[in-house]
Amino acid sequence: MIEAHDSGAAEPTVKRRYGVSIVLGVIAAVLIAGGVQLIALGGSPYYLVAGLLGGASAVELFKGRSRGILIYIGLLLLTLVWAVWESGLDPWGIQARLFAPAVLFLWVAWPWLRRLPKSISLPVAALLALPLAYVFVSADSFEKGAMSFSNAVAEDAGAGEWLAYGNDMGGTRYSRLSQITPVNVGHLENVWTYNTGKVDVGMAFETTPLMVKDTLYLCAPDGEVHAVDPETGKQRWVYDPKPAPHRMGVCRGVSYYKVPEATGPCAERIIWGNSGGTLVAIDRITGKACQDFGVNGSVDLKHGMGKIILSFYHITSPPAIVNGNVVIGGWVSDNQMVGSPPGVVRAYDAVTGKLAWAFDMDHPDRIGAPPEGETYSLGTANSWAPMSGDEALGLVFVPTGNSSPDYWGAHRSPGSEKYSSSVLALDSRTGRVRWHFQTSHHDLWDYDVASQPTLIDLPIKGEVVPALLMPTKRGEVFLLDRRDGTPLAEVEERPVPQGPSAGDWTSPTQPFSIGMPSFATAEISERRMWGATPLDQLWCRIAFKKARYEGTMTPPGVKPSIGYPGYLGGIDWGSVAVDPDRRKMVVNWSIIANHTRLIPRSEVPHITVSETGSVHVGDPTPMMGTPFALENGPFLSPLGMPCNQPPYGKIAVVDLDTRKIEWERNLGTSRDNGPFGFSTHVPLPMGVPNMGGSLVTRSGLVFIGAAREKTFRAFDLETGKLLWAHRTPATPHATAMTYTSPKSGRQFIVIAAGGNDPMGTPRSDAVLAFALPQSK
Repeated sequence: MIEAHDSGAAEPTVKRRYGVSIVLGVIAAVLIAGGVQLIALGGSPYYLVAGLLGGASAVELFKGRSRGILIYIGLLLLTLVWAVWESGLDPWGIQARLFAPAVLFLWVAWPWLRRLPKSISLPVAALLALPLAYVFVSADSFEKGAMSFSNAVAEDAGAGEWLAYGNDMGGTRYSRLSQITPVNVGHLENVWTYNTGKVDVGMAFETTPLMVKDTLYLCAPDGEVHAVDPETGKQRWVYDPKPAPHRMGVCRGVSYYKVPEATGPCAERIIWGNSGGTLVAIDRITGKACQDFGVNGSVDLKHGMGKIILSFYHITSPPAIVNGNVVIGGWVSDNQMVGSPPGVVRAYDAVTGKLAWAFDMDHPDRIGAPPEGETYSLGTANSWAPMSGDEALGLVFVPTGNSSPDYWGAHRSPGSEKYSSSVLALDSRTGRVRWHFQTSHHDLWDYDVASQPTLIDLPIKGEVVPALLMPTKRGEVFLLDRRDGTPLAEVEERPVPQGPSAGDWTSPTQPFSIGMPSFATAEISERRMWGATPLDQLWCRIAFKKARYEGTMTPPGVKPSIGYPGYLGGIDWGSVAVDPDRRKMVVNWSIIANHTRLIPRSEVPHITVSETGSVHVGDPTPMMGTPFALENGPFLSPLGMPCNQPPYGKIAVVDLDTRKIEWERNLGTSRDNGPFGFSTHVPLPMGVPNMGGSLVTRSGLVFIGAAREKTFRAFDLETGKLLWAHRTPATPHATAMTYTSPKSGRQFIVIAAGGNDPMGTPRSDAVLAFALPQSK
């Protein structure tokens, strides 16, 4: 009997025994019930067997028999064998299966363990801690913190400004500055912090500032523009365009234009679109509206768009300014209704604000505004991501989204079918389509092309070829000749799962970029379901077996389906960064699946269009005008944690000559992540979902926030080694930039750390600047 070996009063011992047996019995009952259901679905028998053994252990413990401990030890041994059989030596697979049962064992066997001599009890404790220790030792992104280095300083090379969203018109996010190096980056310190005062405005704070001459320019989520001293972080002026306030506002940046041969007011101007659907131009120096641009410095982008519900249309990304034209698309609310605001792409003269051309994909031959009384084509695929330009070729490269609603497509127009989820090469002066490349045919998965196309010249077969890299949410990266859209790395049309919902159709094949590395290679299967405990892992397994999953591009339907990658990507709007000298590409991506179900309209007769334009969160979205509403979101357990096994986010470097991955590692830890959205404060190196891009410098550094963690990091471009990390006020989901201060000559690294509502991270209005200590 267990009591015979216990010391102290009998009553507490009996209560402990009853408590242990009841808890173990409840867990066993859940495992048995769930295990039976999982077997009926064709899943693993382990949970039923574990439940039966756990139940037998609970009964024996309740009766005060030591045999209950022996049965539980047998359960642990079975679990160990099963864990290794299912997951091999994957640290996260081992942890998910062994850690919680091992911790419970300490409680179950405490009367026995506490009487063991230390020579035995200590090795037993160490053995039980192995699952967690194995994670730290084996995971490839073990965070070792910032390193300490000597203060060697390399000479700067190249201009110290940052004149476009991606630093250049081609969106490389590359700087030739090299004062901060792998040797001294460990000495970086936060030298100033700027607060916009807009903490609870909009959906996210994702701005990447510009550095023009002697001033930084950044925007708040509502489109308010701030001019900041680059040396001190002091405010110089603020321009408030008074946009219509709503919760979905985002402003990723502003654009800069210098009027050729002009002097005086607005010879240099800052141009951007705001959440009120307005294109604005102001003087770079004074912050005053350019009176020659539109009406008092503004152009109403809602003209020709028809009736727009508040927050169903606004601007999220900075416009591309190519050959004197300001080219701009717009964000359109997803999954609300057929006939959403037009996805028209328009160009305006950068001096006068007059409409230069409009690309309406349902009327590609009409380059002007629609006739009086008509609108641009409703419901066409939009372009909300940053664009790129090549002035020598006279092209603007436009990434397009999908035609809303995203998950049912029988209503889509021929123009949307042709040009959605694509990269378009439009003539920058006329708006005519020179070429286009579609990355997903008849997109039913919200695989908008969210990334800015990145331009680089590559030596291929003895010729320097103007190339374009097009990252996608699918995790495919397409390498194209930007002159004509011809693939420079092999693209293959492969069969994909079929069988959409009634009334819709699916493309029999989809394009796969087999000549480039894929960033959607994680296995999604029952044995790869994960959980903090066996109970939520069991729940995820059952949910997975109930859903349809036949690999990538499994179409949505009335039966739940698993979509991988999910709508976060793969690679989202952070795009990639490219070192054009070393010809290396930096990629960060998320590894999260979606759980999707189309709900017959009869089951949700009262659901209506959301006046706020909210997407992907909370209640089902209506998809009015289709036979279905939509239930869609990340595939999460009841604890609010992803059902697929870690890692959930990674970063890698690709050699663009060999087109091979040089290194990859997990990006981010569990420190600010955990069950029910609570922070664990434990930096398990699991890799976390990420949103935002990277910055690469000539000195061989990669700077990145992006991860769902309050941390900004620097990696060695050549090796992937973590060189420096700094805690931030909120998650830095923006993309960093760098410049040289004219006053001190120091190189600064700047990033907005503002959080993101869809990522479920707390908000802040902080912009942080880092530099090396000044010489004494």
